[in-house]
Amino acid sequence: MTTETVRRRDADRTRANIVAVATKEFANKGYAGARVDEIAAKTHTTKRMIYYYYGDKDGLYQAVLEASYGKIRRLEQRVTHIEDDPVTAIRQLAEITFDHHDRNPDFIRIVAGENILKGAHIKSTETVRELGSPALDVLGRILEVGRTRGLFRDDVDALDVHQAISSYCFFRVANRYTFKSLFDRDLTAAHQRSAQRKMLGDMIVAWLTDISAPPAP
Repeated sequence: MTTETVRRRDADRTRANIVAVATKEFANKGYAGARVDEIAAKTHTTKRMIYYYYGDKDGLYQAVLEASYGKIRRLEQRVTHIEDDPVTAIRQLAEITFDHHDRNPDFIRIVAGENILKGAHIKSTETVRELGSPALDVLGRILEVGRTRGLFRDDVDALDVHQAISSYCFFRVANRYTFKSLFDRDLTAAHQRSAQRKMLGDMIVAWLTDISAPPAP
């Protein structure tokens, strides 16, 4: 292994650590509340080095957004059975999203925070914006195969399905505290996880396979 290779790997590990710590900071304190000095201290590096890698606080935040969205996009690419069993594939995609959101509450807080900022940072970086396409590509292919085989209705598109899946998964994590206060049920309680995961898959499959439903107005 060359010295250059070692240096590159060390730099990669340093950047990964910075993004991981920054994700926690931005998730817990929001964009305005997070401080680069604190991130530097928690990564045992320097503010100067962070700026060397990312330019400024905006650049670091955009790297966090890219890493956060990139993770779920990579997981979605693991869906199987698209060509031979689109019903299983769409259920699998729903469950992958459920598992990711359940295990990554920081992602929920990051997305919620960016919405408070009206998507200002996502708008300004093409890399993050383009991360929406892989999700729709997978969904589009599943729907195409399902429709060709007469299994899925044809009056919904990939973005409709993405919205339905994401809304359910996002809500149970983002609203767990208010829901608990209002209804005395913890949506993320371990004993309810399997039932909620199955319910999501059941709802999406039932909706898509209801081919007798009248078209949307």
